[in-house]
Amino acid sequence: MRKSVNRLAAHARVPSEHRELSNATEGVFMFRLYAPILIVTFSYAGLSLAQPARNYDDKGAPPFKVLNEGENPPLDSYDNFVIGPVYVSAPERKPVEGVPQGKVQQFVIDSKDTKLLNPGIARKQFGKVDPNNPKTLIVETHNIDYKRAVGVYIPAQYKAGTESPFMVIHDGAGQANGYKTILDNLIAQKRIPPIILIAIANGGGDAQGHERGKEYDNMNGDYAAYIETEVLPRVEKNYDVKLTKDPDGRAAMGNSSGGSAALIMAWFRNDLYRRVLTTSGTFVNQAWPFDPKYPDGAWGFHETLIPKEPKKPIRLFISVGDKDLLNPNVMRDGMHDWVEANHRMAKVLKEKGYEYQYLFCRGAGHSVGNAQAQFLPHAIEWVWKGYAPKEGK
Repeated sequence: MRKSVNRLAAHARVPSEHRELSNATEGVFMFRLYAPILIVTFSYAGLSLAQPARNYDDKGAPPFKVLNEGENPPLDSYDNFVIGPVYVSAPERKPVEGVPQGKVQQFVIDSKDTKLLNPGIARKQFGKVDPNNPKTLIVETHNIDYKRAVGVYIPAQYKAGTESPFMVIHDGAGQANGYKTILDNLIAQKRIPPIILIAIANGGGDAQGHERGKEYDNMNGDYAAYIETEVLPRVEKNYDVKLTKDPDGRAAMGNSSGGSAALIMAWFRNDLYRRVLTTSGTFVNQAWPFDPKYPDGAWGFHETLIPKEPKKPIRLFISVGDKDLLNPNVMRDGMHDWVEANHRMAKVLKEKGYEYQYLFCRGAGHSVGNAQAQFLPHAIEWVWKGYAPKEGK
């Protein structure tokens, strides 16, 4: 391990000591059935396990359409919808006899073998409030070496030598296997193209002072560049596949900070990604270290960036739980409310004319795992709607 100490300003969230999601659990299959995700929900809240339940018609909420039990929104709609609190598990989650089976494989990247994000960072203790700026923390960090697992799903329909559309998922290699049945079914039914799925573990820890926070919460294109430079070439080499360069054939997906990371990738590297799927997206003030160009972190998406910058070609699915996170740490900057953040996202996306869909999930906490059991296949299909491969590819 390489050792050096830096004193850094950081935005606050739950210390990783109170959170279960890590490489050790391979992301806890974050989009699978909800039982594993409840672990994340309670540990994530850290200092406050009980989160208040919000109503879809609270003051300041965007207008919603309430759906019936087990119903998902129409595929051609760009709007806000309420689902739950009773959920019906999607039939696409069950194996179907005769459906072609994709293959799942896995490899590991050692940080010592990469040019980017080498070394990583970690902390021993959660930070303290910066006396000169109540929005930030002072965090003591040290450099680390780390290993990152990458899971790859390759559909049975992949044609050797052709460029394939693909989707990147954050927070765990095990999700490649967790998504296999859903993707097998959606592809066989021709509801999505035959995509390759690339499930990438984070670099370890969480939030300010840890590698995961550095990768996922910063408002720049660094992590997208890391994937482009260090991950995708290894996928192509290891499994003899070709991945499309067409940004319309590339999707990014994630939960919590993995969700904000997915949008950050598409926003700052729109030349690489244009389709985004998030659950409980951390569109709050989490960027670290403090960057004066983006002082609000991902809260800035709905505060300034989307409203004031030219519309980008991004298709975006977002979702949140009625008991999602509210001030799950010591910071009280008015920018750590996950429900409010996603509400605001829906408003500015609608006003700007984006192709988006927003689900407010009743009876669901952070990660909306019980709701995902119902809507995830729909969300994947919606995100890929309208894709057509370039001629000759």
